[in-house]
Amino acid sequence: MNATERRKGSHIDVCTSKDVSFRCKAAGFEDVDFIHCALPELDCAKLDMHTMLLGKRLKAPIVIEAITGGFEKGGEINRALASAAQEHGIALGLGSQRAMLEEVARSSTYKVRDVAPDILLIGNIGMAQLRKYGTQKIAWAVETIDADALAIHLNPLQELIQPEGDRNFEGCLKLIEKVCKEVPVSVIAKETGAGISPEVARRLEAAGVKAIDVAGAGGTSWSAVEMLRSKEASDGAFWDWGIPTAVSTALVSRAVKIPVISSGGVRSGLDVAKGIALGAVAGGGALPFLRAWKKGGKKAVSSLAGCWANELRITMALTGSHSISELRRTRLLLGGETAQTLHLFGFEARAFANR
Repeated sequence: MNATERRKGSHIDVCTSKDVSFRCKAAGFEDVDFIHCALPELDCAKLDMHTMLLGKRLKAPIVIEAITGGFEKGGEINRALASAAQEHGIALGLGSQRAMLEEVARSSTYKVRDVAPDILLIGNIGMAQLRKYGTQKIAWAVETIDADALAIHLNPLQELIQPEGDRNFEGCLKLIEKVCKEVPVSVIAKETGAGISPEVARRLEAAGVKAIDVAGAGGTSWSAVEMLRSKEASDGAFWDWGIPTAVSTALVSRAVKIPVISSGGVRSGLDVAKGIALGAVAGGGALPFLRAWKKGGKKAVSSLAGCWANELRITMALTGSHSISELRRTRLLLGGETAQTLHLFGFEARAFANR
């Protein structure tokens, strides 16, 4: 087992056995409330939950976010996640494909099309790896697993905390632009738990990225994961670093015209709905699905996905939203630190309440 495989295995072990959540910072969804509609005038059976994302139709706007791949157990996890995603018509993001670029034999741990022929399948490579592998190899990695899109994960915090992490981020935006031009699938830029600012989002859109996954602060802290897995890592000063998910979702959705995915601390279908009402087209989670797999395999993952979809459906009914597009326009009450932070950026809470 090489260093990459060992690292991937240790990430899974830490995430399923330790408390890796943010300690002092929440995702912000607790500051977001819907205005209850006591007279919905709709039939729940007729609610339209489908959404289009990067040319693929999702039965519900839910993404099982990137988790793993590249080692034996990773393949087992990915097939369980993919099978559940196929069952519910939702999207799946795979973990970093760096391992299969280092060792072709590891490609099999990312191949899930035989159990999920119809889903939106998202490949994955790290920002720091773009310089090393080049667009030809990255295109090969995407084609080999028959992915519909490629996520480039932006994880400078994790890399800087990780003892063996990369330290050179010069020229990354130009490399992302090159991938967008030369790899023949849509590119998603995603963070890994520290959020994306509107300024960075606009730069990514200009570079050719077709969607942004904010992956904000408030869920899994990857600086915490790195601290817990290595005695050489930081002492935890950056455990709570990042832009809360609700804030990042609202700001980025208004800064760009491309689709935004709200993830980072999403723990229910209600949180998915709140992210959508803040401007996203879909919501996603990783740790809840990983822990569901750990507890009960594919059956537990499927059960959780179904639960999130049902909670989203209930939220739509209770806000009188017949479709996801109507949910995006429904009124919201924003309070707490989320409202205060958005105010500092020039967004007033009353705009969400009176739209």
